Amino acid sequence: MRIMLLLRLGPGKNSLALCPVWTLDTPAPIEYSLPLILRDQKTSGASHSVRGKVVSAIKPLSREFHAGKRWLRYDGYSFTTADTICPLVVHEVTRAMLSLPIAFIPQNDAFALVALQGLEQGRNLLVTADGRWRSGYIPAQYRSHPFLLATSADNQQVLCVNEGSGLMVDGNDGEPFFEEGGNLTPAVSEILNFLTQIASNRQSTAQICAQLQQYQLLQAWPITVQAATGPHNVEGLYRIDEPALNKLQADDLKALRDSGALLTAYCQLLSMQHLPALTRVLIHEQQLATKPMPKELDLDFFNDSGNINFG
Repeated sequence: MRIMLLLRLGPGKNSLALCPVWTLDTPAPIEYSLPLILRDQKTSGASHSVRGKVVSAIKPLSREFHAGKRWLRYDGYSFTTADTICPLVVHEVTRAMLSLPIAFIPQNDAFALVALQGLEQGRNLLVTADGRWRSGYIPAQYRSHPFLLATSADNQQVLCVNEGSGLMVDGNDGEPFFEEGGNLTPAVSEILNFLTQIASNRQSTAQICAQLQQYQLLQAWPITVQAATGPHNVEGLYRIDEPALNKLQADDLKALRDSGALLTAYCQLLSMQHLPALTRVLIHEQQLATKPMPKELDLDFFNDSGNINFG
């Protein structure tokens, strides 16, 4: 899956001579959040296919290979720095919409629900250089790091660990994966339960996105960012078509309400107010590109909403 970002870098939004097309590859967390097909669960050194890409660091957790290993809890979010978007599930939209802009992205013939975290390719504006998270809500996708849930070739859910995360260690540091009897430790069991809930809610999320698409409530979301380097037009995102939503008949609104799609629609519309925060971070970083980075970012930009046009 790819998202198209059209950045018009000329003096005005109609300056087509300088209008390169940027193709933004969907970041790894999106891919990992969708079913992983593990080609070989028995071979420790085997490569695994993640939506067509080889990811050798993602390994199924097993007593055979991980009983003597330990893991560390992450202490920052630097592992998200390249994530322009992050997948969301409907269970978290009521909290995410309080801090993050929410959008829909096309995925084959369907749509996926995501948090918008940046306005440029491969750049997460919500994480600082030292790994601190700038926003008030952290997507559930990130909170199980370095663990993730995969689907095996025989359609079984498999708990995996990212051995390339730098959080798997030998010796006495960190926490064990398994107890002496061979069972998962309570901490790892809790993470597995968390990931299982996300996987279950992801199915509900897909159904809600399909229903919104069925009622023709998703429309292209043009975004014009007045950045320090000039106006940027961002394309490839979708939002709720509010006029179309308001025209629905009572029976259709009831069907959307009963499924949870109506709540998701309103959360997405309300979340768009947070786009100016991303714009202000982008401008701030562009202005400081040739200057020493201060220890603390001035967060007054969260109160400014004058630099973005919602189309």
